[in-house]
Amino acid sequence: MIVHTDDNVSTITFVTTYAKNERRLLSDLLLERGPDEPTLCTGWTTRDLAAHLVVRDRRPDASAGLLVPPLREYGERVRRATAARPYPEIVAEVRNPPWWSPVSNPLLDELTNAVEFFIHHEDVRRGRPGWEPRTLDPGQEHAIWRGTQFTGRIALRRLGLPVTVVADGQGTLVSGDHPQLTLSGPAGELALFLSGRQANARVTIDGPAEAADRLRTARLGL
Repeated sequence: MIVHTDDNVSTITFVTTYAKNERRLLSDLLLERGPDEPTLCTGWTTRDLAAHLVVRDRRPDASAGLLVPPLREYGERVRRATAARPYPEIVAEVRNPPWWSPVSNPLLDELTNAVEFFIHHEDVRRGRPGWEPRTLDPGQEHAIWRGTQFTGRIALRRLGLPVTVVADGQGTLVSGDHPQLTLSGPAGELALFLSGRQANARVTIDGPAEAADRLRTARLGL
């Protein structure tokens, strides 16, 4: 968010650069890879992941199933029906969300999607062997770390394992009392790790081996 002041009148411009850019890059990659490529989302192809994003943007009644267990099967039925549509049509809707979307409207886009679309872009990039982490600019690292602190804290508290999380050049998150483990790395890699993609995130874990193994194999994410 940038505040402009002119003649004692302030206006607010909401900047959504990172969320929009990751959405564009992901949409391009989805078309390049095609509908049947693997992703880091277990059991999901690129078609499945694209359908999930369309439902998230356009069907709040169905996407609620991600957080509300009784609605999970309904949400999955809607996602499968979306996935059955022509693949280019699905990707076009990923690329162009509706302005009224509860998670992708102009006021909330950067807050709700800077991390979401970075992670899903990497889900597709890292679905094939031979990937390397991207170099992100400091502004994007900051935006990712800002979102990761909230979701990461919830995931670690649920796990019940005290951890100090150190994001290179961004800051530190301490979860729990007297942590013996330190999880460190770039903000983007930490976002992937703390969302349940531990095996495909390049981070460092320092501390007792048993606790470190528990962290590496835990079911993290929301």
